[in-house]
Amino acid sequence: MSMLVVEGGTPLEGGVYVHGAKNAALPILAATVLGNGVSVVHNCPNITDVNAAVNILNHLGCRAFRDGDSVIVDSSDVCRWDIPESMMREMRSSVMFLGAILARCGKADITYPGGCELGPRPIDLHLKALEKLSIRIDEKLGRINCRACKARGSEISLDMPSVGATENIMLAAVTAKGETVIVNAAQEPEIVDLQNFLNCMGAKIHGGGTNVITIQGVEQLYGCEYTVIPDRIETVTYMAAAGITGGRLSINNVIPEHVQAVASVMKCAGCDIMHGESRIDISAPPRLKSVDYIRTMPYPGFPTDAQAIIMAMLSVSQGVSVFSENIFSGRFKHVPALTMMGANIITEGRTAIVRGVNRLYGASVKAEDLRGAAALVVAALNAEGKTEISGINYLDRGYCNLENALSSVGANIYRCKKENEI
Repeated sequence: MSMLVVEGGTPLEGGVYVHGAKNAALPILAATVLGNGVSVVHNCPNITDVNAAVNILNHLGCRAFRDGDSVIVDSSDVCRWDIPESMMREMRSSVMFLGAILARCGKADITYPGGCELGPRPIDLHLKALEKLSIRIDEKLGRINCRACKARGSEISLDMPSVGATENIMLAAVTAKGETVIVNAAQEPEIVDLQNFLNCMGAKIHGGGTNVITIQGVEQLYGCEYTVIPDRIETVTYMAAAGITGGRLSINNVIPEHVQAVASVMKCAGCDIMHGESRIDISAPPRLKSVDYIRTMPYPGFPTDAQAIIMAMLSVSQGVSVFSENIFSGRFKHVPALTMMGANIITEGRTAIVRGVNRLYGASVKAEDLRGAAALVVAALNAEGKTEISGINYLDRGYCNLENALSSVGANIYRCKKENEI
């Protein structure tokens, strides 16, 4: 296994480029199963989660491969409706294939997904919604067997605005007979991106980005060419990297509107932020101010995926910041590692109290999930001395060569094998 080694203390300065959004690319790749023909997905990040999705597509009978920053999928010969447990466990977004396979094949056989353990993230919300589409579901011995011989549209009211459930319903309902209405739908930008991709394939969906999405079933979808939106959490990571180092960065290929909630927090912390159509310029003071209260919420609120990253940044701010995690119960796994680096953080339930310290210090730490890994990288950019970060397989799930981008703007960071490995 590899690790990242970081020598902190250098203000970052220069320009970085944001890749395509992981959380948009994955459901879009699942949706390519629905098209009768070739789909070309541009701006598709070269990360391990995308590679896992490509492997699933090939298992299903598609011909899927990467060409530069694009993934090309020929789904003309889809011949399977099952996904082995080994493939399902590689990422949590693998459950997105359930709705797509059902719509294409009329049946599906999968296991429960894997990925980062963030606390309870039950897919019963997905299954209950799919049953409303007249899909028969049988759960036995860890496998989910579904049949949708006569899928029919319906009104589905979600108990919570789950992104995954919203996406799965969209995928399953796109060829169902009649109209499907999703009430209390998730409003994240990635939902809008999936809607736009499906409509490009010939679907009839509107309402993405609002809490009510309407899907008019169509007979067939076709391959298309599409460009994935930029990754808003990668954008946030660079913003935090500038903030914690007192740096100045121009962050390119972004949609500023998608990070407004985080930008507001950064401004409260003392950063100067300006933006154009696809660029954010951020300038940070030598030391940040604390932010009284940060509460994670569904979009357009403060994103749960940004919580660990901004917590790392504010661990060296002047004052006390309070975080309330309202989406996942297992989102504080990064705290022990930050504490090892000198941060003063106390957690109780879903609340974390961060008392800013003057400086963090290098240590050997291990990441426990994707965003926690990014948080440790951000913290290490400030830390005095050398920080060794293991568990970076999590980082590679969502970031494409993050260390190279940070190195290009002045960070002293590199990847190497752990010393006890040959």
